[in-house]
Amino acid sequence: MASASSPAPALTDSGMTRRQVLEALSGLLLGMFVSMLASTVVSTSLPVIIHDLGGDQAAFTWVVTATLLTTAISTPVWGKLADLINRKLLFQLAIGIFVVATAAAGFAPNTEWLIAMRAVQGVGAGGLAALSQVIMADIISPRERGRYMGLFGAVMALATIGGPLVGGVITDGIGWRWNFYVALPFAVAALIIVQRTLHLKPMTARKVSIDYLGIVLLSAAVSLLLIWVTLAGDSFDWWSLTTLLMVGGAILAAIAFIVVELRSREPLVPLSMFRSRTFTLAVLASIATGIAMFGASVFLSQYMQLARGATPTEAGLMTIPMIAGLLVASVGVGQLITRFGHWKPYLIAGSISLIAGSALLTTIHYDTNFALVSLYMFLLGAGIGMTMQNLVLVVQNTTEPTKIGVASSGVTFFRSLGGSVGVAVMGAALASSVTDLLGGRKDDITAALGALGDQASSWASQLQSGSLPQVSAMPEGLRVIFEDVYAQGISQSFFILVPFAIVSLIAIAFLPNVPLTRMTNRERLEASEADLATVSVAEGMDTLTATADFSTDADGSHRGETARAASSPGSPR
Repeated sequence: MASASSPAPALTDSGMTRRQVLEALSGLLLGMFVSMLASTVVSTSLPVIIHDLGGDQAAFTWVVTATLLTTAISTPVWGKLADLINRKLLFQLAIGIFVVATAAAGFAPNTEWLIAMRAVQGVGAGGLAALSQVIMADIISPRERGRYMGLFGAVMALATIGGPLVGGVITDGIGWRWNFYVALPFAVAALIIVQRTLHLKPMTARKVSIDYLGIVLLSAAVSLLLIWVTLAGDSFDWWSLTTLLMVGGAILAAIAFIVVELRSREPLVPLSMFRSRTFTLAVLASIATGIAMFGASVFLSQYMQLARGATPTEAGLMTIPMIAGLLVASVGVGQLITRFGHWKPYLIAGSISLIAGSALLTTIHYDTNFALVSLYMFLLGAGIGMTMQNLVLVVQNTTEPTKIGVASSGVTFFRSLGGSVGVAVMGAALASSVTDLLGGRKDDITAALGALGDQASSWASQLQSGSLPQVSAMPEGLRVIFEDVYAQGISQSFFILVPFAIVSLIAIAFLPNVPLTRMTNRERLEASEADLATVSVAEGMDTLTATADFSTDADGSHRGETARAASSPGSPR
C-alpha cells in the first residue's frame, strides 16, 4: 500500500523554500545583531564613560560621530567591492574588523583612544550595513523582501532594546569596560553560521578597481566639515580665519571629489545614479532618517541621565517606547508590503510620524510627564521603522542588477552621513545652549554651592573642569539646575531635525510609485544576460542573412537568391 506523499514545501519567488531563505539569512541577521549590540550596549553608559575618562561634551559627540563618519565613508567602498568580488568573504571580513575594534575600545585609557577605536569600528559597521542589503537582494525578490526586512527591523529593535539595558546593568554592576566584550561570542557564532548557511552563486570575474583618490577626498571633505561644526564657537569663533580655512577646504575637497568621480572608471559614488529620480529622492529622505535614528539614540539617552537623573540601567528602560515604535512599525509594515505589494502609503505615514515625533520632542522639559515623552518617542521610532529599510527596498527595485551593490550602499551612505552631520550639529547646538544657559544661571549655581558647606569647593572644581557632569550624583540644589539646563539644551537640539523630516516627506511624496518585482537580483541579472544573448543571436542571424544575400557565385548569380528560389513551393526540384 503506497503511503500518501507529504506536500512539497512552498517555494518563494527565488525558487528557495522559506526555510532555506531563513537559514541563508540567519548569519546576516546575527551579524547585524552583533553590529547593533556593540553600538547600543554603550549608548546608556556613554555619559559615565566620558565622565570617567575626563571628556567633555565635544568628546561625547565625537565618540558617536567618529563611528558614523567612518561608517558613511566606508559604506560605498564596501558596496563597490560587493559588485566586484566575493560578497560572503567581504561580510565575514567586516565582522572581523568590527569585533577587533570593539574589543580594543574596551582598553581605552582616554577619550582619544576610544574615539580612534570607534572610528575603526565604523569601518566594519559600514560593511555589515551595506553587504547585508546587497546579499538579501541576491536571494529574495523585492515583493517578498518586505517580510524579511521586518526581520531585520526586529533584530535591530531587539539589539536596540537589549543593548542599553544590558549595558546599563553591566555599567552599574561590574564596570563599563565589559560593555565592549559582550558582542564577542555573538560575533564568533555569526562567522560560523555565515560560513555554513550562506551559499551564493559565484560572480562573474571582473577586474577590481578601487577609487582611492575619491576615498581620500570624501574623507577630507566630510571630516573638515564635522570638525568645524564641533569646534566652532568654542575653540575658535564661527567667523574667523580658522573657519574660512576649514570650510573652504571642505568645499574644495568636495568639488575635487565630484570631478574625480565623473572621470573615474570605477567611481566610489557613481554620480550617474542621481539621474534616477527614485535614487535621488530616496537619498534625500534617508538623510532625515539617519539624523532621527542616530540623533535620538544619542541625545535621548543624555536626556534621561542628565535631565531626569536616571542611572544607565534606568535610561535603557526609559527609551523602550521609541524602540517599541520602531519594532512594531518595521515588522508590521514589512508584512503588509509583502502581502499587498503597496509601499508608498506606508512611507508617507512614516515620514508624517517622523515629523510629529521630532517636533514634539522639542517641547520636553526635565519635569515633562513621562507618558507624554514616551508617546513622542514612540512616534519618532515608528517613523524610523517605516522609512529606514523600505527606502533601500524601493531603490533596489528600480536599479540595474549590476549596480545593486553601489545603489544600496549609496542610500546607506547618505543615511550614515546625514546621521554623522546631524549628531555633530545637534551636539554643537547642545554644547552652545548649555554654556549659555549655565551662564544665565550663574547666581543660582553660586547659591547652590554656598549651601553645600565643606563640599562646595569639591563640586566647584568638578564643574570648572569642563568634563561632562554626572548629574545623578549631584546634591539636590545643583541637580535641579543642571537637569533644567540640559533638558532645555536637548529639546532645542531637536529643532534641527524638524526641517529635515519635512524635506523627507516631500521627497517621499514625489517618489515614483513603481510596483515591486517578484524576481531576485540574481534572476534579474540572468534574465538580462539571456536577453542580451538573444539579441546577439538575432543580430548574428541577420548578419548571416545579409552576407548570404550579397555573396555571389563565380558566374555572378546571387547565392542567397538562388537558395530562396530553390526552397520556394513552386520551384523545380
